Amino acid sequence: MTDAPKLVSVQSNDPPGVVASAAYAEGERMAEVPIAEAGEWSRKPEHFVWIGLHEPSLELLRQVQAEFGLHDLAIEDALKAHQRPKLEQYGDALFVVARTAQMVDGRTAFGETHLFVGHGYVVSVRHGPSTSYTPVRERCEASPTALSAGEDYILYALLDFIVDNYMPVIEAIQTEVEDIEDCILAETYTQSRVGRLYQLRRDLLRLRNAAVPLVEVCRRLEQPGLPGIDASLYPLFRDVSDHIRRVQEEIESLREVLAFAFETSLMAGQAQQTEITRRLAAWAAILAVPTAVAGIYGMNFEVMPELQWKYGYAVVLLVIGSVCGWLYWRFRQNHWL
Repeated sequence: MTDAPKLVSVQSNDPPGVVASAAYAEGERMAEVPIAEAGEWSRKPEHFVWIGLHEPSLELLRQVQAEFGLHDLAIEDALKAHQRPKLEQYGDALFVVARTAQMVDGRTAFGETHLFVGHGYVVSVRHGPSTSYTPVRERCEASPTALSAGEDYILYALLDFIVDNYMPVIEAIQTEVEDIEDCILAETYTQSRVGRLYQLRRDLLRLRNAAVPLVEVCRRLEQPGLPGIDASLYPLFRDVSDHIRRVQEEIESLREVLAFAFETSLMAGQAQQTEITRRLAAWAAILAVPTAVAGIYGMNFEVMPELQWKYGYAVVLLVIGSVCGWLYWRFRQNHWL
């Protein structure tokens, strides 16, 4: 029997931006390696290197490029964020772009992850708000049998982790939408909540644009012809596609709910404006009679024959009061007041 491989600790002088850099063999972590030695470790038989970078500089990316022979176009894309989710093949290497999402202070924040996958290496580059991939590395290291599958299994694990992190965002949006719906139905909503409905619809659209293109990425990964992707992993990438389609269905459902809530809020606002207009019109009709009487009798007549009668004032006031009372009763009957 051979001895189990032992973890080798290597002093690293890597620049800022390197989150983790380790070499693996037969499902076991062999050593923490500096970027300058990563290429040498990746060329050892049955070994591969897994490097994690966070917003690296161009100098660091060029160093990684020199170690693994990465394509210039892929390095250019990895340096700049705001790329569309996609899968590119450069010779025997794959370059995958995925969008990440998470809730930050009640708002949906989007990041980006670029993955380089080739024989003997996996490099992940994170930009913007993104959950650390340390849990993915720990989960893989806890399952040596799965990790021994190599670079393509790590690609699957990273994509699965990215897609799974969409669901907490959707659940948080769903909870907030339900609260806003309750406020709208209870007629206790405010203008800020209506604005929040618009923001949520925009966030859902951005989440949809981030998630849906990954279906095509996984579809290509589960088809023969791509280098470094073992046929035994096709069902795993198909499972990721199923998760993305579920995310898409949840997004479409929430967008419909948000559209209904937005329309309901508009209708409720219009109903309130109509009710206010009816009340104002009713009071204007009631006040029209005394206003007209005051306008006529308030002029400077030298002689006012109507007031020569003994009870002229009383008659005028009685008529005005009777008309106003009748108008008030009619408007109350029609629920205008």
